[in-house]
Amino acid sequence: MLTVEKYGGTSIADQSLMDSAADHVAGLAKQGQQVVVVVSAQGHTTDALVEQARTLGLTPRQKDQLLATGELQSAEKMAMTLLSRGVAAVSLSGIEAGIHTDGRYGEGKILDIDTARIRQALERGKVVVVAGFQGDSGAGDFVTLGRGGSDTTAVALAAWLGAADCRIFTDVEGVYDRDPNRDSGAKKYDRISYEDMLSLIDAGAQVLHRPCVELAQQKGLKLWVGSAFTRGPGTTVGLW
Repeated sequence: MLTVEKYGGTSIADQSLMDSAADHVAGLAKQGQQVVVVVSAQGHTTDALVEQARTLGLTPRQKDQLLATGELQSAEKMAMTLLSRGVAAVSLSGIEAGIHTDGRYGEGKILDIDTARIRQALERGKVVVVAGFQGDSGAGDFVTLGRGGSDTTAVALAAWLGAADCRIFTDVEGVYDRDPNRDSGAKKYDRISYEDMLSLIDAGAQVLHRPCVELAQQKGLKLWVGSAFTRGPGTTVGLW
């Protein structure tokens, strides 16, 4: 069984949280599952890199090369944390993972994924940790996918690898009708259709990256969104 899981920046913001995520992934691997893990940059790393890029006056290409480093750090830290638990693991950049984009800096769209390297690592019994939010420009440069793009990385990998679903871990219990951090009366959905999820995103919900939902709908891929902290029932998006 192949499992694709994505951990957002707040879910792995420090080493304690990274340890918790790695413990969960290690448990899956030790049960004999093949696991691909997609990680975002830790905490507010991307915000800090964006500010650096603004201060330095970087070009769009230079900015993307800088922003991609946040996820690269997370991927390496996750792989090392898994290795410390006796779990074979390898970290891959978006380029190394074979993710090809349309080359638009800052808002790249995934066109194709050459999964050969990932499949080879999985067949060798390794957990594959992929840096989210990035892919290849077509000329060997990093292209980022827009804020929240690690969601789309995870969905795309699940689709191209033929996983049954994609599990997205974040800092909230699932998808709500409004921001639960601002409204204690917010209602959590157990299930929500692709169309209704897209409507929530258009209304300002930030729990998922819009292109990831569009891609999941196109590929007929079930999404699950939930808390990395409580690991409650979460919300199923799309098929059920």
